[in-house]
Amino acid sequence: MNALPAGTAQTVDAFHRGRFFLVQPAASGHRAGMDAMMLAASVPSAFAGRLADFGAGAGAAGLAVLSRCAGAEAVLVERSPEMTAFAEVTLAHPGNAALRSRTSVLEADVALTGRARVAAGLADNGFDFVVMNPPFNAGADRATPDALKRAAHVMEDALFERWVRSAAAVAKPRAGLAVIARPEQLTELVAAVSGRFGGVEIIAIHPRADAAAIRIVLRAWRGSRAKLSLRPSLVLHDAGSGRFSARADAINNGLASLFGD
Repeated sequence: MNALPAGTAQTVDAFHRGRFFLVQPAASGHRAGMDAMMLAASVPSAFAGRLADFGAGAGAAGLAVLSRCAGAEAVLVERSPEMTAFAEVTLAHPGNAALRSRTSVLEADVALTGRARVAAGLADNGFDFVVMNPPFNAGADRATPDALKRAAHVMEDALFERWVRSAAAVAKPRAGLAVIARPEQLTELVAAVSGRFGGVEIIAIHPRADAAAIRIVLRAWRGSRAKLSLRPSLVLHDAGSGRFSARADAINNGLASLFGD
């Protein structure tokens, strides 16, 4: 088990209106927010099985799935020892006692292949669903001296290909995959999924109805032969309002699924 250095600045943040909590770095590294909640909401509400959260950070997406899906179990997979320690402290938080028995933390690089991946704890055909919130920003988008934050935010070459390849390896037949990314990465992401997962569904997330999308969520299924589909977009804010729309608020707080199931 990794331990946070004494005096590490941290915050405790409530999600799903207090149904679970994250212990997160206060001044460095990645802090989870809406992206993780949208990603978690891509998992069907009736999901009951074993889920892998690739690039879990402090565990936001995985815990959000457990908060909504009573029959789910989650493995929080994170390569950074520092963020793995935050995930472990998060699970020890008293407010997460109800989820703790269904959750474990694995320090591993999801880009590993073959025997190295298996040796790291990611065996073949081990999961019923994989969610991933990979570092999807260009280096210029996240110019920062904070190495931990840069590792969590800045995309490495061929990252989608390597992460989706691992997801396909650890996924059981008919398992699901969900990825959140930027709209300009759609072509690369679909190419990585092609031949590994089918039945691709894509939802664009717009800040307002008249604004361009800022995120896409792609969901797909192992072994599916269904055609790609573009689902109705999610609009975060009503016109003239800074507050979430009713649908976005429900999704963000674990009261509804992103894909309506």
